[in-house]
Amino acid sequence: MAAAIRGEDHIATSWLGDGSTAEADFHYALTFAAVYQAPVILNIVNNQWAISTFQGFAGGERRPFAARGIGLGIPGIRVDGNDFLAVYSATLWAADRARRGGGPTIIELVTYRGGAHSTSDDPSKYRPKNEWQAFPLGDPVERLKQHLIAEGHWSEKQHEKVIEEYQAKVADAWKEARTYGTMTEGPFLDPSVMFDDVYAELPEHLRKQRQQMLELED
Repeated sequence: MAAAIRGEDHIATSWLGDGSTAEADFHYALTFAAVYQAPVILNIVNNQWAISTFQGFAGGERRPFAARGIGLGIPGIRVDGNDFLAVYSATLWAADRARRGGGPTIIELVTYRGGAHSTSDDPSKYRPKNEWQAFPLGDPVERLKQHLIAEGHWSEKQHEKVIEEYQAKVADAWKEARTYGTMTEGPFLDPSVMFDDVYAELPEHLRKQRQQMLELED
């Protein structure tokens, strides 16, 4: 909204899961964006599963998530989220519309979460282990690769080289990160730093908590 008031062409964009569309915060955001015609793109990543519930629990079986904003006058687009070019095209259109003062847009990206929701999640408890193999839209990277090869802009050799380069970069980054400590290996941060860089002046209740922590350490 600050960008719109200043006459700038900046926009705000957010990504949220299909399950979170059932939360009140999502609907507050829709109302605000619609009333103020905010230059916003709301990307709903419909990966078929919230943390452990099928997207139908959030209403996805009744109508597309892209339709959530129609009652407020917010257009919605449903795209193949595993098609890079489709996602790119829809995003370009929504961004241009927002910058021209057209207001917010919802983009529903239909995809599939093949792995766990988080490190604490075990998807085998709520869905078949091989379910991801039946998802019809395919691997987005493989699809883009094959398209570029067919158009003469890419090759299997180039693809293998890029994979090797980035595997090496990730491995190097992981080695560097471990030098700063992990959950089980040092060096460890001083726990007292959790109280720093939050308030200009530390509130009294946090002063007491910090003192209690230091006394326990002693």
